[in-house]
Amino acid sequence: MNDICLDEIRRIAIEKYDVVALGELLVDFTDYGMSGQENPVFEANPGGAPCNVLALLRKYNKSCTFIGKIGNDFFGKMLTAILDETGIDHKGLIIDDYYNTTLAFVKNYENGDREFSFYRHPGADMMLSSDEVEYEQIKQSRIFHFGTLSMTDANVKEATKRAIETAKNNGLIISFDPNLRPPLWKSLDDARNQIAYGLSQCDVLKISDNEIEFMTGTSDFDKGANILMERYPNIKLLNITAGADGSYSYYREIRAYVPSYLLGGTIDTTGAGDTFCGSVLNYLLDHDLENLSKENLIEMLQIANAAAYLVTTKKGAIRSMPDPKDVQKVVNNNYIRED
Repeated sequence: MNDICLDEIRRIAIEKYDVVALGELLVDFTDYGMSGQENPVFEANPGGAPCNVLALLRKYNKSCTFIGKIGNDFFGKMLTAILDETGIDHKGLIIDDYYNTTLAFVKNYENGDREFSFYRHPGADMMLSSDEVEYEQIKQSRIFHFGTLSMTDANVKEATKRAIETAKNNGLIISFDPNLRPPLWKSLDDARNQIAYGLSQCDVLKISDNEIEFMTGTSDFDKGANILMERYPNIKLLNITAGADGSYSYYREIRAYVPSYLLGGTIDTTGAGDTFCGSVLNYLLDHDLENLSKENLIEMLQIANAAAYLVTTKKGAIRSMPDPKDVQKVVNNNYIRED
């Protein structure tokens, strides 16, 4: 038996989690119309992109753990209870007695656009330091997932980079979703630089239509994907989400496209991209990233599109993740062939 086989056996023996995610856990106050006195009403929904991803994975009974920081306040206690409810391990979650839990207010418009207002100057998630990260949880996982909200401040940026280094050194698949939120950056140049760093580290990329244009200067998805994959040859699988226009996948020389499921009933698009991302990671946990076919990519996109559609029919994200049976029903009843 060669050394590579022995290393793989040792790795499997220590794996405890399918996916570990590092980043923000917060409360999304989602627009809920007007009160009888004509005051805006917002519903407090648990959220934060990394935990949204994990919440979808838990629906498929994947083992997940989260690393981050929240405040020792009402909202922090609510979020901890939500993680227990969903079955997301949170031994790596730090409770801060000084900084408050980050809050986000989300205004939905009839055309599908959203406007975010963040209360995070600073929020507890920004204050995670590298010496607080549970590196053993990373070593015991198969996939490490992160975004850029954990790179907007010096402390948490250092923690994120050390976590990525640990993940790479221990052979994890690295998943990255830029999740660009311009109001949270001191400058868009800084955002662009940190996204570029994430692109240089990941094996699997989920990027939205506006983000790929932000990073490449083109709205042509094929050109943008080629630019990124040539610039960052470490990217093995690149997925682009384009909202109502569907999603695209690029893998080696293979390109796949699947349109969205436009079945009506959409009320809140918060978490749709995270649901898509979680679906992709779930698919990769059951398939070999090194040996994907075009048929695999189409199936993966169909499932991810269906899950993303279903989460938009409810408010919020973590508590609105779809049941796998419902996802499969959408796929089966609305089978779409790639064009």
